[in-house]
Amino acid sequence: MSKAYTGGCACGAIRYEISDEPMFMNDCQCRDCQHTSGTGHGSYLTFPSKKSVKLKGEAKRWDMVGDSGNVKTHAFCPTCGAPVYLTFSAMPDLFTVHAASLDDPSRYKPQVVTYGVRGYVWDHLDPALPKFDKMPPM
Repeated sequence: MSKAYTGGCACGAIRYEISDEPMFMNDCQCRDCQHTSGTGHGSYLTFPSKKSVKLKGEAKRWDMVGDSGNVKTHAFCPTCGAPVYLTFSAMPDLFTVHAASLDDPSRYKPQVVTYGVRGYVWDHLDPALPKFDKMPPM
């Protein structure tokens, strides 16, 4: 077992510790992730069980309907505004964190690019990564 994944928001009001290993790491170029990140993509680590997550602090949340038709809930810090994590109504056990919220972002190793069909030529991602037009089955 490796050391826990830890992280949180920019001001420290929200903190997490996750004892599981991520099951999926992706760069997502969907329009929602572009808006949320303020760049050409979002980078995420998805963990298999919310039960392995210790959360401190109170996040603000907002729901949106993704391209799949499923609701994803974005959680961000009400003080500094930093996005921290996401949950999904269709997959309630999963817990996804923004790669930049990690205390050690070098632990993020993207495996795929999702929603590559929405990518921009100026958003240079690793060309060796498999690219999917949508979300591949997990």
